[in-house]
Amino acid sequence: MSHFRVDLRQRAEETIALYPHARSAMLPLLHLAQEQDGYLSEAGIEEVAELTGTTPADVRGTASFYDMFHLEPVGTYVVGVCTNIACLLGGASELLDHARRALGAEVGATSDDGLFTLEETECLADCDRAPCVSVNHRFVRTTTVAAFDELVDELRAGARDHDIPRHGTLVRVRRSGGLRSSSEEIALERRVAREARERRANDVKGASS
Repeated sequence: MSHFRVDLRQRAEETIALYPHARSAMLPLLHLAQEQDGYLSEAGIEEVAELTGTTPADVRGTASFYDMFHLEPVGTYVVGVCTNIACLLGGASELLDHARRALGAEVGATSDDGLFTLEETECLADCDRAPCVSVNHRFVRTTTVAAFDELVDELRAGARDHDIPRHGTLVRVRRSGGLRSSSEEIALERRVAREARERRANDVKGASS
């Protein structure tokens, strides 16, 4: 039985069909696993391994390379405060200390209510709004203590759920435009390309003999 929900399993299979080798789809499948569970659970890792024809160790090793993937449970909201130089000069250390108290979580830990995980991040590329803060990889541009407290109150009340979904959800609206091909068309194009490569290889081999 699949660990993925029915809709995510379908998306996983559609994603795999876009790649010449199932293994190449590992990263987008990891995002799907994290979307469902909020982090990369053992069951999610095993599912991705099965779908990509790899091992759980392969999947775990790949996931551990990327900061966006979490191998342990995190809060509904992962709050990141940048402490690189521009933000540091703009008061990031003070804001990070305030965030620890306001969220009830140390850096790298999750609050007792399971709502917030606090992270000290590298550059968030929003330097003109220092100190930069993100929630679930969304810019919130909360540069003062007062604005941060207002944000926390809104998150607790669910007032920001329309633009800040739970952790793990990268997008909530699937694209309906752009390039689209059926799995049959993709399979046909791959077969034609493979046959063309084989013909070229045979031609080269024949010419050299």
